[in-house]
Amino acid sequence: MKTAVLTLALLPVLSISPGIAQPPAPQPVVAISQNPPVEDFKPATTNQQGKQYPAVNSERRVRDRVVAPQAQSVSLDLGGIKYPLTKGEDGSWVGVSNPQDEGFHYYQIIVDGAQVPDPGSKFFYGASRWGSTVEIPAQDEDFYALKNVPHGQLREVLLPSKTTNATVRCFVYTPPDYDKNPSKRYPVLYLQHGAGEDETGWGSQGHAGLIMDNLIAAGKAKPFIIVMANGGGIGGPARGPAAPTAAAGAGASAAGGPGGPGTPGARGPGGPGGPGGPGGPGPRAFNFSAFEHLLLDDLVPYIDANFRTIADQPHRAMAGLSMGGMQTRVITMAHIDTFSYIGIFSGGSIAPADISDVAAFKKKVKVVFVSYGGRENGAAGKTNVEALKQAGINSVFYESPQTAHEWESWRRSLYQFAPLLFQR
Repeated sequence: MKTAVLTLALLPVLSISPGIAQPPAPQPVVAISQNPPVEDFKPATTNQQGKQYPAVNSERRVRDRVVAPQAQSVSLDLGGIKYPLTKGEDGSWVGVSNPQDEGFHYYQIIVDGAQVPDPGSKFFYGASRWGSTVEIPAQDEDFYALKNVPHGQLREVLLPSKTTNATVRCFVYTPPDYDKNPSKRYPVLYLQHGAGEDETGWGSQGHAGLIMDNLIAAGKAKPFIIVMANGGGIGGPARGPAAPTAAAGAGASAAGGPGGPGTPGARGPGGPGGPGGPGGPGPRAFNFSAFEHLLLDDLVPYIDANFRTIADQPHRAMAGLSMGGMQTRVITMAHIDTFSYIGIFSGGSIAPADISDVAAFKKKVKVVFVSYGGRENGAAGKTNVEALKQAGINSVFYESPQTAHEWESWRRSLYQFAPLLFQR
C-alpha cells in the first residue's frame, strides 16, 4: 500500500496574557521521517461502528482511507495540516499523518477543494460545525475510561429563558447516588465550553461524566452536580458594565488552537470563519454580558429550583476552557458573592492587580485554579498563580504534559480541578 510522504508544521504556541491570548508566531516547516509507519494500526475508538478508518498506530500516526473514485484530489486536514492522500487502483485514497498529540482531535476530508466530514468517524460539534474526530490513545486515559463503577446521569434539560426569550438547552450531570437519597443536597459546578463548541462538548468530547464517576468511586472527589450550558452566540439584553467585553482577536486566538482561530481541522475549538469571524480578518469581540445575564438570572435559579442543590456561594463553582475560561474569569470576578471556586483552563488567569479588594476576595474565593497545555504558553498564568499565593489566596497551577490547546489538556484540567472543590 503506497503512502504519501508528509510534512509536519510545528504547532504554534499560544501566548496568553492574564486575560488575553496573542496571535501565534509563525513556525518553521520540518519534514517528518520518511520511514514507513509501524504497521500496528487499529481503528480509532471514535469511529462509527464497524468502520476500520481512520486507524491509529503505536506512533500516534493516523491512517485514513476514503473511497472517492471520481475525485481528482483528496487530503486529510488534521491539526491544521493538510496531508495529501494517494489514489489506489480500487478508487480509494490512502495516506498517513505525522504523530499526533495524545487525545481528541477534530479533522476533516478535503475532496476536490470541498471540506467534508469523514464517513468513517462519529460526528461531534466543534470548530463551529458537526464533523469528524479521531481519538489518539493517551498513556493516562484510565482516568476517563468507562469502568465498572457506579455511574451518574447526564440529563438533557430544557428551560425557559426570560433573558433570551427562548428555550435554552443545557446538560446536567448528577452523581451516582443522586436518586438514592432524596434528602441529600449537592454543590454545583457550572462548566463552560470553548468558542465554536456548545453544551454537548464537556459531556461528549470532555468525558466529564466518566471523569467524575471515576473520581467519586476512588474517593478522590466529593459528589457534586455539573451544569453545562451553551455560552456562545447568545443574544438578549446586556447586563451592564459588570461584565466587560473580552478582547477579541485574543479570545479568538485562544479558541482556535493550532492553525489559527477558527481554522477547520484545528485541535481546539475555533471561532467561526477564521480571524475576526464572518466578514473577514480583524479583531472579534467576545461580549460575555448576555451570557452572564442568562447564567445568573435564568440558569442558576432554575437549577437551584429543580435540582437538590446547596444553593449558596460556598457550594457553587464555575470553570471553563478557552473562551469558557475567559467567561469564568470575567463573571466570577464580578460576582464573588455567587461563586467560591474558579477554574480557568487555557483562558487567561487572574493577577493580584485584577482584584480590587484582596481581603474580600481571599475571604470569599476558596480556590483559583489555572491550567494550560504544555505546548501552550502558560508562563504568565503560572506567574500570576504564584503572585496570588504570595498574596495569601489559595491558588493552583497545572500544566498538561505534551498537549496544546486541545481536549486532552482540558480533560486533565478537570481531573485535577474536581478534587479541589467543596473541600473547605
